[in-house]
Amino acid sequence: MQVNFNLAPDPDATILEAGRKLFASQTDFLKGVVAMSGLPTDDRIEVCFAGRSNVGKSTLINALTGHKALARTSNTPGRTQEINFFSQAGKHYLVDLPGYGYANAPLDVIGKWQKLLRQYLSGRQSLRRAFVLIDSRHGVKAVDEKILLLLDSSAVTFQVVLTKADKIKEAERLKIIDQVSKALQSHPAAFPEILLTSSAKGWGLPTLRSAIATLV
Repeated sequence: MQVNFNLAPDPDATILEAGRKLFASQTDFLKGVVAMSGLPTDDRIEVCFAGRSNVGKSTLINALTGHKALARTSNTPGRTQEINFFSQAGKHYLVDLPGYGYANAPLDVIGKWQKLLRQYLSGRQSLRRAFVLIDSRHGVKAVDEKILLLLDSSAVTFQVVLTKADKIKEAERLKIIDQVSKALQSHPAAFPEILLTSSAKGWGLPTLRSAIATLV
């Protein structure tokens, strides 16, 4: 059965307020993890952010939480080499996954990251949703398909977040949304609403905050 993947509608006032309150609470860096043995106890709900290197994950997390330097950003792809956990008011986790693509990383490092990513996604009982970031200028690429297939096989519900939407014109955004919608048709774990965002302009951030608030 074909699913229609459309832009997420504007949340109602109650859900918007829940999202605002959630992200108005204190968010702190908890720890960076390089092995499964280092994961914090899964005693609270968490959501994670995935995306190819330099798609803007750290920038988006900073924009969502209102902290300019909470998540470290870099123009060098592959800077995030560990799973970074952030605690919201000591009650929930936001999780920044290593960027995939790894253009400048050694092969042994790539293999280690990939293994850790697979283990985390398939074994984390407290994970409610993965937000997969896709660059609005490029749409879904072959490297993205690999993570989407991994999420399918791990039975982890994921939702696509288009980033850097301010970098292209409206006509191009519509084309990208259509391309992404078609690409998601073959992925049973895909949540049927696409989020369009710009960390620089603040576009879509209240809607994304609200989506997370409904999960945690």
